[in-house]
Parts: sequence; structure tokens; C-alpha cells
Amino acid sequence: MPVFEMPLEQMRSYQGINPKPEDFEEYWRRALEELEAAADEVELIPAGFRSSTAACFDLFFSGVGGARIHAKYLRPATADGPHPAVLLFHGYTGNSGDWQDKLSFVSQGYSVAALDCRGQGGLSQDPGGVAGNTHRGHIIRGLDDHPDRLLFRQIFLDTAQLARIVMGFEEVDPHRVGTHGRSQGGALSLVCAALEPRIKACSAAYPFLCDYRRVWEMDLAEEAYEELRIYFRLFDPTHAREQEIFRTLGYIDVQNLAPRIRAEVLLGTALMDQICPPSTQFAAYNKIRSDKEMILYPDFGHEELPGFMDRVFAFMARL
Repeated sequence: MPVFEMPLEQMRSYQGINPKPEDFEEYWRRALEELEAAADEVELIPAGFRSSTAACFDLFFSGVGGARIHAKYLRPATADGPHPAVLLFHGYTGNSGDWQDKLSFVSQGYSVAALDCRGQGGLSQDPGGVAGNTHRGHIIRGLDDHPDRLLFRQIFLDTAQLARIVMGFEEVDPHRVGTHGRSQGGALSLVCAALEPRIKACSAAYPFLCDYRRVWEMDLAEEAYEELRIYFRLFDPTHAREQEIFRTLGYIDVQNLAPRIRAEVLLGTALMDQICPPSTQFAAYNKIRSDKEMILYPDFGHEELPGFMDRVFAFMARL
């Protein structure tokens, strides 16, 4: 193992160190009740992109807190009866990407929905008191407010709402839906499967948003996690509130939601990853109770993992 990480055998049983709030289950029960009460207000608008194999739409819906959320939605141009679907989630501050890279799944008879996370690089709104994007600082958004105001709470709920909407489409078989993403997208893939128990297959590469205190103690609060360092420097320079802050982050720590997952899980982990350290990923993976497999890439960091998307494609074929 690289010098920045613990030994691999220790990671295989590592359970994470970021605190889990005592009322964590109540917190997410209340959040899902809020989601149940949300008016979806779904709108499908034919997209400008054209394909001979897919019908393409801009999908809009109303998320919790009144945000208007966008996703790209593609379905096979011809399909007999309800078919599988795959939900895709993008990396931190990014967007749902191009239409064409979803066509490989469509060609196999899947519908595909790719979420734009609210306030990031796509079309989804973040009605957090300002117009336009709120492009960075999403981990720490809401730390000085009630925990129900944490921005990632709302983004997590958006993933489950998207899953429910797609599962409700007449062309989709709700029992054959999978999720996939990398980095932030990997975290959201796991979260979606945790909050929507009907998800059948869940794949993720080097998931973000896991075991915040471990990242901090490794002195790796930079790159994607840099806002943790910025928050302490600007708003708690003596760390008087350190315990409180990490406890609050526990509400949006993927490792604490991982035990809820019922889907079969495929995880790709790069052992040289200093952006989303491997131990933090193991903290979530080790809490998953459903069937699971982790593919290790010893010489790779936070980058493209050769052959992993082929594994994902075959994994989703089980749907």
C-alpha cells in the first residue's frame, strides 16, 4: 500500500471514524416523508439531440424545497413491453454530460436517466437564496443551519425522487433499475440504492462523501474535500466546534446509509487515490449487507479505471 494509507488487510475490516448522529435513522425517516409529500410535477420535453435508436427528452421535476431539477432521459426508439433502466450520476461540480455517451445502454434496450445535481454544472436549480449556480461548497452548505438544510440532504433526496419517477414510467420495469456513477456520482449511486430499496443493481467507482473525519485526519482535505479546510479556517479557526461539525456531516456520510442498500453492488477502488482515499471507500463498502464485489486497481488514482466500465456494462446486463 502507498504510505498515505493503512494496510489493505486493515481496510478490509475498517468501519470508519466519522461519528454517526444518534438520531440518524429519524433524520432520514423525516427526509423521506418530506420526499413523499413533494409534488413531482414531471415534464418531458423532446430534446434537440436526435438518434435513430433513442427518443431523447429533457426531464424536469420539482424536488424538495421547491428546486426545479433536470435530467437527461433517453428511451429505446422501439421496445416491446417494460424494460430495464439505468440512472447515471456525475462527478462533483459537473453535469449530466453528452447525450451520445448514454446510447450504449439504450442500444441494449435500457432507458437511461442522467441527473444534473442541483446548483452544480447542469440545468438543475438550487433555490438556496441566490439566482444561478452555487457551484462549490456543497459539503459545507447548511453546516451553520438546521441539519435539515444541508444541501447534500436535498441532493440525496433528488436521486431517490428521480428513481421513483423513472420507475413510474410505463415503459420501465420498476424491478429492473440500476444506478452508476464515479466519485460524487459513485456516492450518489450508493445513496440512491440506499434510499430507494427497489434498486436492483448499483455500481460505483471511487465514491466521494465517505468518512469525512478520516479524510481530515489523513491531511487530505484538498481537491474535492478542500472546503472542509476552508470552513475550519474561516468559521472555526480554533476547532471549538470540531466534534459538532463532524457529527453534523455524519447525516450526509455515505457509510451511514450503506447498510440500507439491498441492491447487488459492484465497486471499483483505486488504491493510489488521494482525492477519495481508499479507506474511506472501504468504510462504506464494509457496511453493505447485500451481495457485493470490489475491484481493486493497485496502481491507479482518481482517474479512468481500465476495463471497469466494461465490467459495469456486463453487470447491468443482469437486469
